[in-house]
Amino acid sequence: MQQVSVLIDHHKATFDWRDRLRAAGIHLGLSALVAVLAGLLVFALWFPWPYRELSGGRDLFLLLVSVDVVLGPLITFAIFDRAKSRAGLRRDLAVVAALQLAGLLYGLWSVQLARPVHMVFEIDRFRIVHRTDIPLELERETPPGIAIAPWTGPTPLAVRPFRSQRERYEATMAALQGVPLAARPDLWESYEAAHDEVLAAAHPLAQLKTRFPAEGKAIAAALQQANHTEAGAVYLPVVGRKAQAWTVLLDAQTAQVIGYLPLDSF
Repeated sequence: MQQVSVLIDHHKATFDWRDRLRAAGIHLGLSALVAVLAGLLVFALWFPWPYRELSGGRDLFLLLVSVDVVLGPLITFAIFDRAKSRAGLRRDLAVVAALQLAGLLYGLWSVQLARPVHMVFEIDRFRIVHRTDIPLELERETPPGIAIAPWTGPTPLAVRPFRSQRERYEATMAALQGVPLAARPDLWESYEAAHDEVLAAAHPLAQLKTRFPAEGKAIAAALQQANHTEAGAVYLPVVGRKAQAWTVLLDAQTAQVIGYLPLDSF
């Protein structure tokens, strides 16, 4: 009888592990599906290419979501037990799902705070401005017609000319303290208004090919994708998060963005 009892206990334990693995697997599948949907929101709207590289959106999202996706199924594996009452088991799983959802929402909130909102022409370069870069006390100074932080991806803007030497001095001092000109809403103007200044600061594409001879094929491919010739394009550097720099390709006539290259062209 004792041997039979041992076999029964072993049989129950085996099925308990199988039930836990099955429950954790189902939870993992559902969590992965939710993560994919969240990823579509983040990378289609908030961090479209190349901003997921320039602004670090991919790494931030993967860190937050991977922790959330892994922890939920692990907790389910730990607490799932058929020996519990049905009501008790449902309650435990509901608590796990609620905590996981709260973690995901917090992660998405953190990601949207770090999202790029504008690509601003700043004297001789472009700078990616993120939601957290903009001083709260200057938000009310945003010019009419410009959204402080659009939800559908970065928009092109420009830093307007200074109106006085005092304004130049104050803006320079603020920049030395970590607030770049591009992040100041009181200095924004439409990108179209800076058309001449952008083209005057831009460099011929032949110069980029000379500086990066090994990247000739990549440059040619970017031009082909944009349906432009070398003579019809110019370039400027663009600064992302943590001073990471790429290159923006522009139409030589309209100054509109036609492509990006992962080249530090400063």
